[in-house]
Amino acid sequence: MARFYITTSIMYANASPHVGFALEMIQGDAIARYRRMMGDEVAFLTGTDEHGTKVMRTAEQAGVPTQEFVDRIAGEVGALARRLNISNTDFIRTSDRVRHWPAAQRIWREMVARGDLYKRSYEGYYCVGHEAFIKESELEDGLCPLHKSAPERLKEENWFFRLSKYRDDIRRRIESGELAIVPETRTKELLNLLEDAEDVSFSRPAEQLPWGIPVPDDATQTMYVWADALTNYISALGYGTDEAGMVFWPADVHLIGKDILRFHAMVWPAMLLSAGMSVPKAIYVHGFITVDGQKMSKSLGNVIDPVALLEQQPADVVRYFMLREIPSTDDGDFSWKNLENRYVSDLANGLGNLVQRVATLIETKLGGTLVIGSFDQETEKVLSWLWDTKGYKAAFSTFRLHDALGDVWTRIGIANQYLNDREPWKQEGEAQALTLRVAAGILLHIAWLLQPFMPETAQKIGDVFGAPLTEAPDREATVSITKGAPLFPRPSKE
Repeated sequence: MARFYITTSIMYANASPHVGFALEMIQGDAIARYRRMMGDEVAFLTGTDEHGTKVMRTAEQAGVPTQEFVDRIAGEVGALARRLNISNTDFIRTSDRVRHWPAAQRIWREMVARGDLYKRSYEGYYCVGHEAFIKESELEDGLCPLHKSAPERLKEENWFFRLSKYRDDIRRRIESGELAIVPETRTKELLNLLEDAEDVSFSRPAEQLPWGIPVPDDATQTMYVWADALTNYISALGYGTDEAGMVFWPADVHLIGKDILRFHAMVWPAMLLSAGMSVPKAIYVHGFITVDGQKMSKSLGNVIDPVALLEQQPADVVRYFMLREIPSTDDGDFSWKNLENRYVSDLANGLGNLVQRVATLIETKLGGTLVIGSFDQETEKVLSWLWDTKGYKAAFSTFRLHDALGDVWTRIGIANQYLNDREPWKQEGEAQALTLRVAAGILLHIAWLLQPFMPETAQKIGDVFGAPLTEAPDREATVSITKGAPLFPRPSKE
């Protein structure tokens, strides 16, 4: 059994979880569940990034102690993960002094031992939204191009990390594929950023930022939030404490948004190299979500609250829409109208109708049971593509979850067309039995492939046909129908 370690980014705890982080958790969960299907032992991490200036100021504005504030946000993130049926095996919090702080302080000391941290005065523009210094050349009309706010002009004495020392090493690892960045457009973007990679500030004066991890052996400084936060990927495995989970390192996949690529593909690998550790194997980068073609904005009133969304639709419907409608590596659009259309056409009329038709026919025509069994050569030839999962697996391996899910829906469409062509409700005897055995086999195969995306729905299909989904469908599987409520009730017309 191979080990597989996947992480989401950890959500910045300055506000309640947003729909973009819900998408990231859903994507990560689909990959984690797929790897378990393939027989891997999976470690799947998510969590919250709880330090930094923005968190501290937001808590102050809310009039509550910072720890109390981040406790609430972490609770909301955990609750959202449960509602979305996320199968994470761990949840890390950077304010955790037992699990996380020892790792952050240990890797700091490793970097000091290699001469990669040094102290100097610095003056520059600090974007609180990024929690990072940004170059004047990056500003647009004096504003951060992402957060549309003016950065603060700061002059401080900070600890700096020798990122420039590892620039060529990181480039070599990316170009060789040792550190894969998906999609390829992000690889090119990162290689361009590496051209101008400079040493980066790794601390803030403690009098300016008391909320954070103290720099080891320097009480006047607090660890810069990214130096602290990036370490979560190994602190959760026990780095700096019991080390037991480090058998999962290096991470197979870091799943992140495009706005934090440079931190994960430049700063984090450099930190690891400085500490004498392996770099991650791959970084998967997803885009942003727009709403009806517009950027989400409180002023526009179009911000999608994932909790409110889940109050209107079951988790599997939300998961399906996010994974099917939004390309894994690009920006995608959320539309209530498109959600409604997908529900009716894909779920109610597509998958739901297929399950209902096949189950009803087996129940009424064959007494509710059948053995799928083998097929004649002509039928096997017709079905050969349906049993072939090479395209499905290739889509997962290249972070094209929308294509993998589209592959499943192609099978659903073919199965519905097969029933329409064969008309088993008009057939009799062996011809009818053959049609229904084929349809049942296809549906169990569809349920198996659907597990990473819609685990509850897949299990319900297995329950309807009396077939556990603990392993890929067997040709000798016995189907025993137990019908329940429709998988996806059609919306009432008012």
